[in-house]
Amino acid sequence: MAKINILPAQVYNRIAAGEVIERPYSVVKELVENAIDAGATEIEIYVENGGTQLIRVVDNGSGIEREDLQSAFAPHATSKIKKAEDLENVLTLGFRGEAVASIASVSKMTIISRCENAKCYSLTSDGGKLGLITEAAGEKGTDVRVEALFFNAPVRLKFLKSEKGEEAEITNFVSRFILNRADIAFSYYVNGKRVLQSFGGGDEEAFVCVYGAAALRQCFKIDAEKHGIRIRGYIGNQNFSKPNKSYQSLFLNGRYIVNTTLSAAITNAYSSYLMKRQYPFYVLHIDLPGEAVDVNVHPNKADVRFANNQIVYGCVYSVISAILDGHTKALDYLVQEEKPAEEPTQKPVEKPVEKPVEKKKETKKQEEIFPQEEKKFGFATFTYEQALKELEQTSPAFAARKKDGDVPFKEVVKGYFPVSELKKETQEKRGAEKLHEQFPDLFFKKTSFGVEAPKAQETKQEDVFAENKRFLEEIDKKKKQNRIDIRTCRYAGKLFNTYLLYEREDEVFVIDQHAAHERLVYNRLKEKMENRKIVKQPMLVPYTIELNAFESEFIREQYDEIRAMGFDIDEPEEKHFRVSAVPTDLLGLDLYVFFNDILGQVSSFRSIKLEELLKDKLALSACKAAVKGGMDLTRQEIDALFEMMDGDMGMKCPHGRPVVVKLSRVELEKMFKRIV
Repeated sequence: MAKINILPAQVYNRIAAGEVIERPYSVVKELVENAIDAGATEIEIYVENGGTQLIRVVDNGSGIEREDLQSAFAPHATSKIKKAEDLENVLTLGFRGEAVASIASVSKMTIISRCENAKCYSLTSDGGKLGLITEAAGEKGTDVRVEALFFNAPVRLKFLKSEKGEEAEITNFVSRFILNRADIAFSYYVNGKRVLQSFGGGDEEAFVCVYGAAALRQCFKIDAEKHGIRIRGYIGNQNFSKPNKSYQSLFLNGRYIVNTTLSAAITNAYSSYLMKRQYPFYVLHIDLPGEAVDVNVHPNKADVRFANNQIVYGCVYSVISAILDGHTKALDYLVQEEKPAEEPTQKPVEKPVEKPVEKKKETKKQEEIFPQEEKKFGFATFTYEQALKELEQTSPAFAARKKDGDVPFKEVVKGYFPVSELKKETQEKRGAEKLHEQFPDLFFKKTSFGVEAPKAQETKQEDVFAENKRFLEEIDKKKKQNRIDIRTCRYAGKLFNTYLLYEREDEVFVIDQHAAHERLVYNRLKEKMENRKIVKQPMLVPYTIELNAFESEFIREQYDEIRAMGFDIDEPEEKHFRVSAVPTDLLGLDLYVFFNDILGQVSSFRSIKLEELLKDKLALSACKAAVKGGMDLTRQEIDALFEMMDGDMGMKCPHGRPVVVKLSRVELEKMFKRIV
């Protein structure tokens, strides 16, 4: 009996749907991308019950001809590419031909389409089973209806979010489509109510439609080109940040992506301006040659791979850091606002151009991967190909690694030789082991992260659960070892009115009185916060918060926890929240900072607890209330503090500093050279 089965279309389409169609937002994403690829200038999106009951996308694009209508439902059927070589330069949003077949296999789907100067036709699929093509009434373009999503995949339905949660995901993607294609008019309706609308009037109009005019005033508008890579859009100024990453949008060659190389370049450029738990705000469009990027690396095309990460990272980082740091180069990158004709235009004050300091030829810093652009008059321009060539010339390691995967040069007595040649020569004449003893860092292995020295011997693979169990046992053992019986300790004095000394057998414990008391006060405040009685105080002027769809859904999910803290919160208007009462013991709380801390948990799975949100505030209160270093404590106060520690010698202050340092008699005798 044969064991290998050839799966029917209905089965492998369902499997593909598991990768391509994760949730309702995936359906909206694929259908809107198809509409954009069809040349639509107006797109309407309708969603009901979080997308599970209905998702409808209507466009005025080129439409689908009658003879192609049935093929549109077939797997791997697409008009975007014809041959394998086309994958090397993909310019459309869709190209695999999986989306329609995958959606149709897990829903009841109908496509109504009409091409210009042709009749309108309709075709329906019920879980992948096609009906008959019939004439219908419709305007030029395509009308796609997806109903009863996942009706034949009940397991997938169980893992969906609430209706509001799925709507929030869809709203986020529609917002990014508006930001991405500012030349297209979008209308987005949820349960019959219009939520978003743009008119195709350009980038500024699209930005205001999604984020509002207030956010626009806090941003720099940029349009830069470097090494053949164009970077344009909006970035928040040095003081404009957000508590989470939901306000970050990256578009590469017209496609929304989430990419670590680009996000790291932007975040690192902002690093000196961001406070803890704050993230940059940006809407950036990056265009580079199609052959320099591979979009066929992720099931839903959410990520890409660059031919050279160094060039892309360097270009993005240098442009954004120049703007934030106020470098003279920023004048070439910023888009200047157009002033009314009647107002005289003022010339910008010219800053003296500093002469570049001449560097010695033999020194080459790591950041000098790219050629020096700054010149007396303006900047040199390089294409992507020229920048790549320059990188290979200035970094031979890059060129050789690309060729054979070896680190190319190593300094030896004879000069510089390729590692591959050295390996061959030494293995024949002296042997690899002998050379390795002489040059222990000579041989390298290539990994996905670059190069690294080989390990002396491979470690044995152990059961990960056994390793975790052993690690937890060690932590528990260490805690027990750090706790002592205080009755076995004898007070030995103090140093500088700050450090208390307690002796125990052959050990001495040096205790920081401020850190110890600070930790004890912090524990007491935290316990008090956990067991507090809630008394509310109504506010004369309610505090209002305007959030995006993702944050709004998160706040709705946390209503019970926020109200349990003592806050009265409601949503009088879509995505606008109102706090009308606060707990009396938190009357002086900065609500802006407090709710920013809550929204900072939006991507985590931890439950929101008041004592954790107010950790910094409690730590500050404990620090102020604790005895200070240099304060002369009485013997009675010292003994009371030591008793409160209850023998916990592994204690740390709320800021992470150690409370106790242990010294053994052996360590002291080594200091005085009594023993060696």
